[in-house]
Amino acid sequence: MFDKTGTLTVGGARLVAIETAPGQSSEDVLRIAGSLEQASHHVVAFAIVNAAQRRGLKLSVPSQVREALGSGLEGVIDGQTVRAGSQQLIYGPRKPEEWALRALRRAAWRSALSVFVAVNDRVIGVLLLGDGLRRETPRAVQALRAAGVSRIVMLTGDRADAAETIGAALDLDGVLADRVPSDKVDAVATEQRLNPTVMVGDGINDAPALAAASVGIAMGARGASASSEAADVVVLVDRLDRVSDTVSIAKRARVIAVQSIVAGMAMSGIAMGFAAFGWLPPVAGALTQEAIDIAVILNALRALTPGHRFGRSTMPAATATALRQDHERMEANLNRLREIADALDDAEGERAVSLILEANEVVSRHIVAHERDDETKVYPGLAQYLSDSHGLGAMSRAHREIIHLGRLLGQLADGLAPKDADRYLIRDAQRAIESLEALVRIHNAQEEDIYEHAVG
Repeated sequence: MFDKTGTLTVGGARLVAIETAPGQSSEDVLRIAGSLEQASHHVVAFAIVNAAQRRGLKLSVPSQVREALGSGLEGVIDGQTVRAGSQQLIYGPRKPEEWALRALRRAAWRSALSVFVAVNDRVIGVLLLGDGLRRETPRAVQALRAAGVSRIVMLTGDRADAAETIGAALDLDGVLADRVPSDKVDAVATEQRLNPTVMVGDGINDAPALAAASVGIAMGARGASASSEAADVVVLVDRLDRVSDTVSIAKRARVIAVQSIVAGMAMSGIAMGFAAFGWLPPVAGALTQEAIDIAVILNALRALTPGHRFGRSTMPAATATALRQDHERMEANLNRLREIADALDDAEGERAVSLILEANEVVSRHIVAHERDDETKVYPGLAQYLSDSHGLGAMSRAHREIIHLGRLLGQLADGLAPKDADRYLIRDAQRAIESLEALVRIHNAQEEDIYEHAVG
């Protein structure tokens, strides 16, 4: 059983998209919102300010700031009245514009929080913030199933729609949402009546459930000290896949222990049989028993060593880390492609041409260049760490598809003028951009699984 926030997911708010009103830029919306949110200590405000700073935006100092508890902020930025907060705070009883309704639909699809931004009572954009899955979460769930875990359930205090989205993405066996700490303890007790239960969590509200489970595992790197004290096992690194490693280590240790017990008793029984018929003198019997004890102890010591994989070397962990960091640097480009695709919904003429050309520049200079570099430099070196290179062949096929989509987008952008940007061309460009963004994200996740396998 897993807690959601901070365990299966990253934990905390994270900017996932910026929806803008017609004629507005995403950077202006984020800069204005970030400037105002500097006056708040809320976790959402911190996420917005942090996102603006990561993009290198110059934030202004807010003044005359008033905070409406649970709704948002109002203040003055560069002489203009700015408000940032919920739909109710910004619109009141008014119906949002068509682009804002579209943004709310997208927020619902992504289980994201919507922060509207208005300047002088004119809404200029919406910031969508969500709590995304950890990169290693799908791999960790898959590894647990491979280790023989028959049922995986998520427990969370979050609302049902957000929890169901995470549960569906991970193909979990059950999702229990809107649970307070006492409800989590009851859920653990119910599962324990059926099977031995492991509870994994990180927050102080998970401590009672961790203590109630057959085995409690606390994510100790960022988690609360109360959860670590209540748990039986503490994972000291901020990696969820170490939970599956923990289960695998425990199962292997148990197998070795059973082997040692059975082998020791069997050999001792045979020796006693020989001694009973007078075929084994007392001194020889004592020495034989000592030899059996030493053999059993040496076999048990295997539990202190990692399982060996013969036939291939392993990739250095530093190399895998460097490759993952390349993917992290690509995130900004992928986020920008998503913003461009969303902006093309109502872009026309010169604005549409500008967005398509920008997308083509991002794809050709960063995305396609990265995939070509992977194909010619990374994969040849990676093959030596894999027992079967068939998986790399499938990944190379994805490279070719990404490069093909990049070429199609380049053909659309080549010589494009405002008079050529009819709705059909804009729709084709939008489809190419969306396909590229989704394909690259999936491809990067698959590559990271291969890197982890190569590290061993």
